[in-house]
Amino acid sequence: MPPTSPTATIRVLFALLPHSLVLDWAGPAEALRIANQRLQAMGQSARFVLTFTSPSPQQTASVGVQLHGLAPLPPTQQLQAGGENWVVLVGQPDSGPGTQDPDGLALVDWLRGLRLQTGRLELITICAGALLAAHAGLLDGRRATTHHQYLQALAAAAPGCEVLSNRVFVSDGPLHSSAGVTAGLDLMLERIAQGCGPVLAAQVAQTMVVALRRGPHDPELSPFLQHRNHLHAALHRVQDAISQQPAADWNASTMAGLAHTSPRHLARLFATHAGIAPLDYLRHIRLATAQAALQAGANVTQAALQAGFSSDTQLRRAWQRLGWCGTPSQARPQANKAR
Repeated sequence: MPPTSPTATIRVLFALLPHSLVLDWAGPAEALRIANQRLQAMGQSARFVLTFTSPSPQQTASVGVQLHGLAPLPPTQQLQAGGENWVVLVGQPDSGPGTQDPDGLALVDWLRGLRLQTGRLELITICAGALLAAHAGLLDGRRATTHHQYLQALAAAAPGCEVLSNRVFVSDGPLHSSAGVTAGLDLMLERIAQGCGPVLAAQVAQTMVVALRRGPHDPELSPFLQHRNHLHAALHRVQDAISQQPAADWNASTMAGLAHTSPRHLARLFATHAGIAPLDYLRHIRLATAQAALQAGANVTQAALQAGFSSDTQLRRAWQRLGWCGTPSQARPQANKAR
């Protein structure tokens, strides 16, 4: 799904406690930094403003590094007042929820004042960070996950929460929880995709040399992210260009030109690394673009032109050929309300 407000700033607060796991917060923070960097390289404004906050101005991280100058926990009224805010809670090694020390108790007490709201104030938990949210009563009536080591503890701390096991991450409204460490990076890539679009998320993943993935029971990846789980720079360059301009006059030669190779060799590269033919990839992206246009209220003819199809008939044929459910007309919100 395309971002609803691509220029709005998102304030991201990483709440840190004594011995917070470095990988839980550093990996997601780097993903956001790279996202800002890529946006600025495209002439756009940075989207994410990162703040590292704590009940105390300094903490010792899990690997012993000293963190100084941490911002105080802001008044919760500021987070509710306006704009979009994400609060990120992370785990601590072998120490459970971290509520046995004064800083942990202070953080939980602060969390109790949060009123989560999609698009306004959202909570991201990584590893045992979910336990902090549970002790603050923020998981009641929601679905969540955590590291397998803490699943039983999470169920006990939040009996009103549906605790899911064997999940990389789970999103439920304004609550987003992950299994831990590298799963936190998976979750942050998904949040970048939701906030800034899947093409940018794919670029961040490529820069960080990580795979884009979801939990075993989560919805299928967006077509903009499918066939991107490879490290071939030339293919990513072609896929980026197609995703950014699906309506351009693409053919095998123009794609091959971007990769600085021949059309035949490009086809071999796509088959080997992306598992799909170049023109089939183009059709998938154009269909996804048309679907987004239809869901935004465009009619079938308008959606076909925006996506690069020569006519609504060509769009309908591609829709049927690739086995997409229903028809383009039924993808429009008005059609869904009428049924």
